Parts: sequence; structure tokens; C-alpha cells
Amino acid sequence: MLLKNCYKTDDFRKLAMQRLPAPVFHYIDGGADDESTLKRNTAAFETVDLVPNVLTGVDRVDLSVEVLGQRLALPLFFSPTAMQRLFHHEGERAIANVAEQIGTLFGVSTIGTRSIEELGRHNAPKLFQIYVHKDPALTTDLIERCKTAGFDALTLTVDAIVAGNRERDYLTGFTTPPKLTPRSLLSFALHPGWSLNYLFREKFDLPNVSRYISAGSSIASSVTDYLDSQMQRSINWEDAARMVEQWQGPFAVKGVMSVADARRCVDIGATAVIVSNHGGRQLDGARAPFDQLAAISDAVGGEIEIILDGGIRRGTHVLKALARGATACSGGRMYLYALAAAGEPGVARAMRLLQDEMERDMILMGCSAPNELNASMLAPRDQSTG
Repeated sequence: MLLKNCYKTDDFRKLAMQRLPAPVFHYIDGGADDESTLKRNTAAFETVDLVPNVLTGVDRVDLSVEVLGQRLALPLFFSPTAMQRLFHHEGERAIANVAEQIGTLFGVSTIGTRSIEELGRHNAPKLFQIYVHKDPALTTDLIERCKTAGFDALTLTVDAIVAGNRERDYLTGFTTPPKLTPRSLLSFALHPGWSLNYLFREKFDLPNVSRYISAGSSIASSVTDYLDSQMQRSINWEDAARMVEQWQGPFAVKGVMSVADARRCVDIGATAVIVSNHGGRQLDGARAPFDQLAAISDAVGGEIEIILDGGIRRGTHVLKALARGATACSGGRMYLYALAAAGEPGVARAMRLLQDEMERDMILMGCSAPNELNASMLAPRDQSTG
């Protein structure tokens, strides 16, 4: 498959599968346990149908929305994801460049592979995703570095205090940095393009944490071992409130799934809740974000921004989320497959296709702006007819 023949997320996924060694591909592709939540995240969008209005006179669409203090050209942005240079040597640099090109926000992970300082030089709006490590000095240092580097928003991830049971990683022997094992050697050998880039370009590093922690940078570690050994499990709402106060800027809580927790986010002064189950990689059997969106929107809509994260594969998925009460959407796999497939050109193509879908589908819905979408434009699908 060639990049020019990729038109949907699954096409980029197939191309990524061709280009990545199996351990790396399955790290992107996999979920926890039986992966039922991973599958449900996208399937949930098929439980409702769009109901368009016609003869509305719409001939152009303004997709822009305001999220986390930033005006974005479209209601979809790059969720923070870890270890991007494992998927393509450009890593987060490619995502930042595409965010600049299309006018959206990009997220950066604590365990990313480009530094806060490098990515801070990009002009696109920037969101830093913070994990609370056991070393409190590391958390304080990360926040201060983000302030100095000019990041626009901070998000606290709350659903990864222990690692999910990611069985694909056990089977493939995935670690970061990757290490050769009898199980993985053949797959690395059969993907010489990836392997040569990994061996002869910049040394793999987790620059945001490596000054404190060797695991994942100079010492190979599984993701499970890293999360279980380095993350602070006992964080609570008081800790989150202190972080809001320390940051003094737009602040999101990522991993919120219950109405009660969404209400607590309002109470501590957060700017946004990111309704997410970590891409189905943590608690298998958890509800899909789209399934929870209506309840959270009914409870706190208008009091706090609501970002739907997870399962986005089509422009119509974004429209359904907006109609159900989301302010905007974000996603990871939707661009990680494209990054792995072709670097920056792959990400640019994937996002342009999604943007085109959203513009086209908004016209077909009879809407000229995201705030015109509402719950009356969704109808439950009759499951008996498929």
C-alpha cells in the first residue's frame, strides 16, 4: 500500500503494520485484557445516526472552536501520546509541524521523545500531559519547564496510576528502548528501514524525565514496569487542585468518565474535562467515552469544556460527539498510524482527510458552525435492523 492510496484511518493502520516491527506496531494497536473497551470506543459511535436538516442555505463552514484558551481551526486536536520516535524518527516534531499547518493544538506526553524546550519553539498551541511521578521534584520541574517554554495548557492524566494489562506487549516483548530478543529479532530484520533509522539516527531518549529516571531511556523497560515503578498511585483531588493553582492557566483533567468526577473537576477550577479511558489501554470493560458523553454534558455542560477523547476514526464521529455536547475532540491512534506509515506527510494527509470529511459532512447536516450541532440531530439506531 502507498500513502496516496490511504483515505481512512484503517488504511494508515495497514501501512503502519507493513512498516513497523511487530512489537512496535502492536504497542500502538493494542489495548488491555480482551480489548473489549478498545473496540467499543469506536463502535459506540455507531449506536446513533445523524439526522440532517436540509434547505438551510449553507454553502461554507467555519469549523473553528475555542478550547483551553486557544482558537483552533477545527474541533479536533492531537492527543498527547508517548514514545513517538519509536514509530517514526521524526516523532513529535512531525505532529507539531502539522498542527501549525492546519491550525490545531498538539499534546506532548511526559514520556515523549522530544523535549519540552524543543517543542516549545513551535508556534502551534501546545498542551503538556503530566503524569505524577513518585519523585515530587520531577513533577514541579516539569511544570516550571512548561511555563518557561511557553506551553498554553496543562492536562493531568488520572487513569494511569498503574499500567493496564497489555497482553500484546507481553507476547511481543516490547520495551523502551527496544531490545533484541529471539522473539523480536526476525521482525526487526524484516523491517530494515525502521531498524536503520533507529540505529543510526539520534539516540533514543525520554528527554523530559531522563535527567531523573534511567528507565525507558538508558535502561530498557516495559511500559508496564515503567508505570508501575515510577508513577505515584495515591494522587487525589487535593493534589489536582494544588496543580491547578501552581499552573495558573488553562488546565484539563484527562481520564474522567463519571459524572461525579466531572463535577469535581468544576469544583477545583479546571478549564476542561477530557472524557477518556486511555484508548482502551487501562481498565478493560470500562465504558466508552462516547457512551458517557451525554450524561457528563447534561451534568456540567456550560460550566466546563468537555473534550471527547478516544475512538475517533471519521469526521462523522467528531460531529456526533459535538452534537452530544462535546466542545471538541482529540485522539491518538488516528494520527499515530499515519505517523508510523509516512512521518509528517502521513500525518498531514490523515488530518486533511478528516478535516475535509468534517467540512463536507457539516454542509450535508445543514450546519455552518460546530455550535449548530445539537442532540436533536442524533437518533438511536434501531439495533434490531443492524
